[in-house]
Order: sequence, then structure tokens, then C-alpha cells
Amino acid sequence: MLINGTAGYHCTGSYRSMEEALDRIKQEMPDVMLCDIGLPGMSGIEGILILKERYPNLLLLMLTVYDDDDRIFDALCAGACGYLLKRTSPARLLESLKEAVTGGAPMSPEVASRVVTLFREIRPPERADYELTPHESRLLKLLVEGHNYTTAAEDLNVSYNTVKFHMRHIYEKLQVHSKSEAVAKAMRERLIN
Repeated sequence: MLINGTAGYHCTGSYRSMEEALDRIKQEMPDVMLCDIGLPGMSGIEGILILKERYPNLLLLMLTVYDDDDRIFDALCAGACGYLLKRTSPARLLESLKEAVTGGAPMSPEVASRVVTLFREIRPPERADYELTPHESRLLKLLVEGHNYTTAAEDLNVSYNTVKFHMRHIYEKLQVHSKSEAVAKAMRERLIN
């Protein structure tokens, strides 16, 4: 009701389980999918892994009651672009959907605080050399700063397809499957100055 009742937003589907979503989502692909964790059958985190493999550009935003470190970390590592708690206000939820579409990583304040603490506790390994070209490093830095492919292309004065081409090489070199995984690895291993 909130999404369909707001100008500029449209709910493309609602599913009772991740299995149902996996079966039906291709009929009308959304820009952003809100996912819960505690679902009947397959968990939302398991489903995210499958969805990211099938639809790498699909944005998956967690909206759940769970605020423990393990689930937050697992969801973000699985490919979630953000993590909101169900007590998020309707206005903030709509703002978070827009933020996700423009390349952001929306999080409830409590979750963001936990993520910062987790990153402080995780000691990165010695800086690995993934043999990124200077152009790939500049592109990865823009993504870490919150840019999406479109705004990164504009900033680098290249085409969107050029960004996609370089991102495929970055994914291969970093051994990741999504923008959020590449950004997380770049931050965790301090690949960007």
C-alpha cells in the first residue's frame, strides 16, 4: 500500500516465500527487491545468493526484524545492498529505496553502527595485489565513495558500457560477483587509498 500509494513508486510483486519469488520475479523485474530473512522454507539470505547469481544487477535490500551481527554480515556478504529494520519509518523506507537505486547502501542507524564496529574488529590481511589497472582502481574508488555505474561513467567521462566492461575485469581480479562484494572487499582489504 505504501509503495503503490506513493507517486513515482510501483510494487511489481509480493511473495510469501523466497521460493515463490525465485519462481515469479522474472515476470516483472523490480529495480529493488525488499527481502526478509525469516521466511518459510528458504531464508532470505540463501535466496539473495541465488538472486544475485541469476540477476546480478538486481538490488536486494534487507527489511527484517533481525539485528544480530551474524545475520547483518551474512546478508551484506551475500549481496544485499543495504539492511533496514522493520521499525524503519515509512518515509525512511521510501527514501532508502531511492537511495539504493542511486547507488547508495541504506542502513538503519543501529545496523550502520554495528557494521562500523564489525569493520573495526576485522583485521584486514596484508594488502593483496590484485593487479588492478589505474583505471580499474579509480573506478573502484568511485564505487566505494557511493557512485553507481552511471555516475561513475559521468565522473570518468566514459560510457556506461565502458564501466561495465571494466567492472567485469574487477570482479574477476577480486573474485567477487557483485558491486557490493567488490566494495566490501576493497574496504576490508584497504585496496583504495
